[in-house]
Amino acid sequence: MPDVSRRGWLLFVALGVIWGLPYLLIRISVREVSPGTLVFLRTAPVALVLVPMVVRRGETRALLRRWREILVYCAVELTIPWYFVSSGEQRLSSSLTGLLIAIVPLIGVFLARLGGDEERLDRRQLVGLAVGLAGVALLVGVDVRGATALPIAEVLLATVGYALGPRLYAHTLGGLSDLGVVAASMVVTAVAWAPVAFTHLPAHLSVEVTSSVVLLAVGPTFLGFLVFFALISEIGPTRATIVTYVNPAVALLLGVAVLGEAVTVGVAVGFPLVIVGSILATRRRRPLADLEPTAS
Repeated sequence: MPDVSRRGWLLFVALGVIWGLPYLLIRISVREVSPGTLVFLRTAPVALVLVPMVVRRGETRALLRRWREILVYCAVELTIPWYFVSSGEQRLSSSLTGLLIAIVPLIGVFLARLGGDEERLDRRQLVGLAVGLAGVALLVGVDVRGATALPIAEVLLATVGYALGPRLYAHTLGGLSDLGVVAASMVVTAVAWAPVAFTHLPAHLSVEVTSSVVLLAVGPTFLGFLVFFALISEIGPTRATIVTYVNPAVALLLGVAVLGEAVTVGVAVGFPLVIVGSILATRRRRPLADLEPTAS
């Protein structure tokens, strides 16, 4: 991204770190907090902060008119995937979880094809899909150890939601403000998991887990969205999604450095294949006019 401003680069790096952090924080938090309770604890405080802002901006009525679409979007993008990721990390390392999330762009390509939004895939995109899927097979096949098959399935289901969510947002929530949708998402998710949270409150929380829960709410859940919207304004929505390729690397580094997680053969070989495959598969074909030489 050679033409990005210094502010754009700072926002990009900041978001890469912020959204690479939750896997470490979730892994620490689920030691003492149940997955459903954790989802509530990371969304309820953000909802309390954002709702008054949305009310002051007069966006409540517009959001209520689209409540059905918002409920579907929340279920697909936040409410269910965040539970699956938290549940999966009870038995998976934070680094492996973050790396599995890297397949979201690959799933997005499949969903686009199923929905008829993309034209026929060219050879490069097909190669990218094959390479990416080979990387997933290495990540899963080499790192699965008996009981870890279920949590890996949970994380993979979450990636489907992460890939489908933006499509639903674009097709059903157009015209609503980003802040309003985020606030509504936090409210819906917090309300959905409140019964579980109040019946599964931990008897004791260590300082480490308490700090992780607070950081999870303040950082990836609240600050992350604000930085993401600022990044979109600075460099546009398409290039902003490139941060997807940075988050898993941050998750891997944090898992190894902070929690002492091992770098397995599956991670060392599979992760680069997933990234390369995702870049190839999601790169759009250039129009013919763009391929023609220009006068110098």
